[in-house]
Amino acid sequence: MKNIETDILLVGGGIMSATLGVLLHQLDPKLNITMVEQLPEVALESSDALNNAGTGHAGYCELNYTPQAGDGSIVIQRALEINAAFEVSLQFWSSLVKQNVLPTPSHFINKTPHLSLVWGEKNVAFLKHRFELLKQHPLFKEMQYSEDHAQLSNWMPLVMAHRNPKEKLAATFVAHGADVDFGALTRQLVSYLKTQENFTLFNNTQVKKLKKIKNEWHVSLFNKTSKHAKTINAKFVFLGAGGGALPLLQLANVTESEGYGGFPVSGQWLICQNPDVIQQHNVKVYGKAAVGAPPMSVPHLDTRKINGKSALLFGPFAGFTTKFLKQGSALDLAKSLKVNNLKAMLGVGRHHMDLTKYLVKEARQTHEQRMHALRAFIPQADAADWKLANAGQRVQIIKKCEQKWGKLEFGTEIVATQDGSLAALLGASPGASVSVQAMIHVIEQCFGAQLKHQAWDEKLKMLIPSYGQSLIEDGELLRKVRQHTLTTLQLNE
Repeated sequence: MKNIETDILLVGGGIMSATLGVLLHQLDPKLNITMVEQLPEVALESSDALNNAGTGHAGYCELNYTPQAGDGSIVIQRALEINAAFEVSLQFWSSLVKQNVLPTPSHFINKTPHLSLVWGEKNVAFLKHRFELLKQHPLFKEMQYSEDHAQLSNWMPLVMAHRNPKEKLAATFVAHGADVDFGALTRQLVSYLKTQENFTLFNNTQVKKLKKIKNEWHVSLFNKTSKHAKTINAKFVFLGAGGGALPLLQLANVTESEGYGGFPVSGQWLICQNPDVIQQHNVKVYGKAAVGAPPMSVPHLDTRKINGKSALLFGPFAGFTTKFLKQGSALDLAKSLKVNNLKAMLGVGRHHMDLTKYLVKEARQTHEQRMHALRAFIPQADAADWKLANAGQRVQIIKKCEQKWGKLEFGTEIVATQDGSLAALLGASPGASVSVQAMIHVIEQCFGAQLKHQAWDEKLKMLIPSYGQSLIEDGELLRKVRQHTLTTLQLNE
């Protein structure tokens, strides 16, 4: 059988691959693009609505993006960077809405105010100081702060009902926060690609081998339904398979993969079953993570639009797992151990035993224990109204570290080969929210010649007006960009 030839091979049918595919098609419609997904449909793993937070992560409400040092100082740089990166996503989605590539915005993104809520003197002081620092920057100028129970009740009536009026509380509020159904968004992006003649999607198809031969990657595929094998020759390969990206990167056996490992974390939601309760809450309320908890376990009470239907979720509750994907294997972690990453993995295991104990403890919680955590947000919550459901899997990055052998990181990272023929996205939060910025970085690292000689940079500026400029440093540019995107995506209505 003759090998299939393609310019671009996207492994994984999630938001990252879909975003990169549409970006590349917009930049050069003549490119042959192939996507491979091992499940029956795209967006069934990390991009599916119940498998991620659904928050348009912009640093408005996520307190872990503004850590407090031992001396009480607060570092806001990461919040600024994540906010600016989310603005890039909003610009790209706005452009696609204008082109009718994406449907009416409410099909995938909805205005949902973002709040941070804390209680107790120490936490209130922290939140007020955080607000004062962020408020000074144009990115956060619309943020509001209050300790007044009447104002807090106006912002989040369900949370404030039946509370002790003397309880010390504080919250920040950003009206134009967003809820994003990344599953719906991914499916729409792929649906658009499927209308193009030079795009091919293979579902139920696993990657078995990746081998670089001369200037091409020869990728062996196996269809789990037909049991047929085929080989694709690709000039460029992107590994955007969520937790499955690390094993695929290791399979490619490139120098750049050496030393990388993964720390898997599972999650669960409490999902409200009572429509009357769901209707009383239309915001996202984030609290502070417990001591020792991973950043993705920041508790939040979340209004969501999932496939067009309102939902109310609380969590996520972290758990211990050895799987790298929700539909993965319990042997994933063991199989990821290699000679080149063993030292880093052992180092993280030794220095983060408290995290492992925390995850095991979380996994063993009873329903009543989870309800106790929920009642910090909804004092009158009825256990009968809430049902436990599994969220997605995340694989945090483990890297080499001279001092401790290995270090655990909670962001996202692009690993690309020196020749730019292969790239992989590792890590988790803020993940999907900054997918456009992340995929632009892939293009910059792997398609430098096209950016320069085929004027891709000018095309990117058409799609993303702020491309090549800093939204952190240019307040007037931010004002113009934000006004346009909030209007186009109906987030200021």
